[in-house]
Amino acid sequence: MLHNPTGKARLGLALLLSLLGILAPLNIDMYLPSFPGIAADFGASASLVQLSLTTCLIGLAVGQLIVGPLSDSKGRKKPILIAVFLFALSSILCALATSITMLIVARFLQGFTASAGIVLSRAVVRDVFSGRELTKFYSLLMVINSVAPMAAPIAGGAILALPFANWQTIFYFLGFLGILIVITVAAKLPETLPVDKRIPSSIGESVRSMGSLLKDRSYIGYTLIVGFVHGGSFAYVAGTPFVYQGIYGVSPQVFSVLFGINGLAIILGSYLIGKFGGIIPEKRLLQIAVITAGVSTFVLLIATIVEGPLAAIVIPIFIYMITIGMTLTSSFTLALREQGHRAGSASAVIGMLPMLIGAAVSPLVGIDETTAVPMGAILFITSLIGLLAFYGLSEKKVQPKQAEARS
Repeated sequence: MLHNPTGKARLGLALLLSLLGILAPLNIDMYLPSFPGIAADFGASASLVQLSLTTCLIGLAVGQLIVGPLSDSKGRKKPILIAVFLFALSSILCALATSITMLIVARFLQGFTASAGIVLSRAVVRDVFSGRELTKFYSLLMVINSVAPMAAPIAGGAILALPFANWQTIFYFLGFLGILIVITVAAKLPETLPVDKRIPSSIGESVRSMGSLLKDRSYIGYTLIVGFVHGGSFAYVAGTPFVYQGIYGVSPQVFSVLFGINGLAIILGSYLIGKFGGIIPEKRLLQIAVITAGVSTFVLLIATIVEGPLAAIVIPIFIYMITIGMTLTSSFTLALREQGHRAGSASAVIGMLPMLIGAAVSPLVGIDETTAVPMGAILFITSLIGLLAFYGLSEKKVQPKQAEARS
């Protein structure tokens, strides 16, 4: 079994797990430039098109809750192969959709199957790494994975620019990518959870495992931080295709570049955690991230209210996305550090909540297509809740006896 690998083995594992990790961001972001085209083809409203993103996020959330505990009992590799193959099939189903309703349903299936990439890549990291190496490797993985949100809308815009292409072409591409990932994982990824460390497969065991997680105060705190700070960002994902293109009049290609630049912000945030995690306590870095998220989204909200220029929207969003990279990396390592053999279940819960919150907020940004205020308000409110969660649940109180001992 691999344990804290170094050199080429470490880099190879990072690239392999990144193939799994990019499924979700590609699945979410790649078709964003085609939102107006989908709306035109099906004669659907902005909110109805955004509902296809909502169902995808619900699928990602529900899938993680099923795949995560299943992998704790069956191992990591087999669930990955089955789920990613089904992802390829559901991607083709999206391309063949003949109505917005069919697309919405197919997007749920696509999200459900893509969830294995999120939850199991994280579980494999926890299987293989421990201590400081866990933080360093996950930071590396996040840096690589952050290229996907940056590249996905740019790739989507480039595909739409081809003379023979339409929005369906994007989903055919995702199906082809899924098949390539299945082949690669089958050939290169070893099983990382030994049989003797697996949890017995039963509903009762799954419930008990989840119950023990929900009693862990720190774990719940970090989960709520990720849930609201990251989950709220889906208001930006769902809102900017219409805000940038509809309100500010940019082209699909320019939108793709503006959206993709924020991938650099996520990379920068993840890099900062990996760079300074051994110098500054990770919890302190997380505190800086959630405070900065609250300030930047407050500035964004003001800019949307006064109908400021495009730069007044783009700049605070860029800063906010830096905090997303910092929050995801630090919260994950702090939350899963002590979870051991139940890493699949723990990864599922911490990955599920952002998707559920994202599913709830995505349609709300389309309530009024003439203003960016709903997007700004949602980003600020969710960031504020994440900040409160940090000072509430993740900050353990010092017991009186401990305080006396220190004095």
